[in-house]
Order: sequence, then structure tokens, then C-alpha cells
Amino acid sequence: MNRAPRKYANYIPIRELEVVEHQLLPFQVYAELRENTPVRYDNHRECWDVFRYEDVQYVLKNPKLFSSERDRANASMLTTDPPKHKQLRDLVNQAFTPRAIEALAPRIQEIADELLTPHFSEGHMRLIDDLATPLPVIVIAELIGVPASDRQKFKDWSDALVKGARDDSDEAFQELMEEKKRNQQELASYFTTIIEERRQRPEEDLISLLLAAEIEGEKLTAEEVVGFCILLLAAGNETTTNLITNAVRILSEQPELQQQLREHPELIPTAVEETLRYYPPIVAIGRIAKENVELNGQTIQAGEQVISWVGSANRDNAQFAQAEKFVPDRKPNRHMGFGFGIHFCLGAPLARLEARVVLQTMLRQMEDIQLVPETVLQPIQSAFVFGVKEYPIQFTSSINSKAI
Repeated sequence: MNRAPRKYANYIPIRELEVVEHQLLPFQVYAELRENTPVRYDNHRECWDVFRYEDVQYVLKNPKLFSSERDRANASMLTTDPPKHKQLRDLVNQAFTPRAIEALAPRIQEIADELLTPHFSEGHMRLIDDLATPLPVIVIAELIGVPASDRQKFKDWSDALVKGARDDSDEAFQELMEEKKRNQQELASYFTTIIEERRQRPEEDLISLLLAAEIEGEKLTAEEVVGFCILLLAAGNETTTNLITNAVRILSEQPELQQQLREHPELIPTAVEETLRYYPPIVAIGRIAKENVELNGQTIQAGEQVISWVGSANRDNAQFAQAEKFVPDRKPNRHMGFGFGIHFCLGAPLARLEARVVLQTMLRQMEDIQLVPETVLQPIQSAFVFGVKEYPIQFTSSINSKAI
């Protein structure tokens, strides 16, 4: 008898967050779980949930105990363990040096200006549709070497990559997995065509660089290049879209921060870090136990799924003073908004740069940024991404404001 495919727990919503209000602000729920059941087994999702900072960090920094490997057919850096993971990461790192990323700053500023300028005279904009989605899509498209004209396709694919089940039923999970499979096939076909073109005619882009790169005489296979492009699409687009949106959401919820950052623009980089702690784009990361492990008095069996709730860990008072408060100059800030350990987000410098440029530009040109009144926020349908579907804002255009 064939066993049904195992559910990947990070796609299934937890029952404590069934209510929309809790999805929009899950942090009080996290606090109760962190206090009452810091490591608990969820029978319905068939996984362990880990909520405290110390335990989450332990899981993420121990790949020998907690594996990232899930699907050998779709291997990427996100779903492989050492030594394969290091080999893939070393190859890709050649394109993601700090100098290479910082060199993108003028182009990112140009894109931000192009997207924002038409709205300054209007005094309102749809933050996600007009800026937070297209900016990272254009940057990633140019970086990888694909037409920015395909940005709507990219957005649709990115949404599907992080989508969660509509509820915790078996039917919803099956429906989701079928949609993800179709999505993966479309993406693989799309990138395979471009890879074949670059094999014939290399260009100054990431796909050409990845096809040419070698470490110890070994090159990436076409499947590995496809896997990386898909990973970059999801991580580079969805994460940055939600980082930008969540940062502006905080500014509109706490308007005093807007003036503080205008008067002290040198705090913008640390405010981006605090956004990653306070409203992190990714709130949960999945692993598989490779052997029996005891964690906080609970025994996790080999083969069981473990979900590390970084969104909870980032609000742990044992690690962060005034954890429930947004502190724009917080130092040190050992948040895990980009993960932790060997799978720390490769695109973190790019996401930070994009968020920094956007906040600088918006604060330079806009005052009194607010969520449009009467807006009913809707959470993204995902069990591991924290964000909203739409965030329309209104503002007063700055005149003769000093440059940031």
C-alpha cells in the first residue's frame, strides 16, 4: 500500500492563527505559545513547533541534527544540506559579493525614483502594486537576465511559491500542492529556455555567470541553475516586497518614527534591521530531525518535522530588551528575520539595500504617511510569510525638504 505524500507542515496554517485579526498581528499569540508551550507537537500538522529564541537558534544552527532536505527532485540551496549546500552557495556567492550588491545602489535608486515620482503630486498610491512589488521584480529580472516585461508573470509565480493552504484540511493541502507543482513546471520551462539561450550567447547576467562558474572543476547543472533562479525569484521578490511593505506599515502605525528618521537618516539602516525583527517577512522555517533529539524537555524523533518560529523568537524578551517595542537604533539586534546558520539568506544584502533606498526616498519626498482610512487589511495566504495583500497609503508631498 502506497503512503500518501507527506504534508509539508510549513504550508499549513496553525489553528491559533485562524482568525484574520491574529494573522494580521500574530505576536500576542506567539507570546502565549512561547510562554506556555515553547516546544510542542501539533498532531494535526504532524510537526513540532519551536517558539523560544534559544531553541529556534539551536535548530537552525545545527544542520547535522535538523535537515533542510525535502525534495531531491527540486534541489536548491534552500533544500540541501552540506556538503552539497556549501558547493552551491560558494558558486552563487561569486555573483553576490558585497561590492557587487553595493554597485547596484544607483540603479535601485533610479528604479525607486521612476516608480515613486508619478505619485508625489497625487498624494496617494497603492504601496504594494506601485512600488513594493515591481521594484524587487525589476532588480531581480535585470540581475538574472530576464525581461522586466515579464514582471506580472514573476509576481504570480512568486505569490504561488510562498502560498499556504486556505485551511488545514487534506483537500486544501492537496489543492495547494497541485498548484505548486504546476507553478514549478512553468518556472522550470521558462528558465530552461533562457539557460539554453545563454549557453549559446552568454551575456553580462547572473544566469551566464552561473553557467560559467566553477569550483574545484565542477559546474552547476542546468537543473541547479533553474533551482537557484526559482529560489532567487521567491526569496528576492516576496521577501523584499514584504520587508518594504512591513516597514511602511510600521511608519504609518507609529507616525512619530517618520519624523525621527527624517531628522536622523543615519538610523534608516538600523530601522530596516528592526523591521526584520519586529515585522519579519518570514515567520517560520521548516526542518526535518535527522536523529532523535531532546529540546526543552521534549524528545523529537528522527524523521519528524520541526517548524522554527523566527517571528516568535524575534519577540523573545530573554533575547531582546523591550521586545514588543520598535527601537529604530536597536544595537545589538540579533534578529533571525533572514534565518540563521548556513541557510542565512544569501540575498540579505540586496533586500537591505532595496529597503534602505526606498525608505530614504519616501521619507525625503513624503510627510504624514498614513494607511488610507477605512482600508480593511487582508493577510497574505501563507503559513510562513507575514504580510498583507494591499497597503494603500496617502501622504503630503514634501517641498524643499532637505536631502537624506
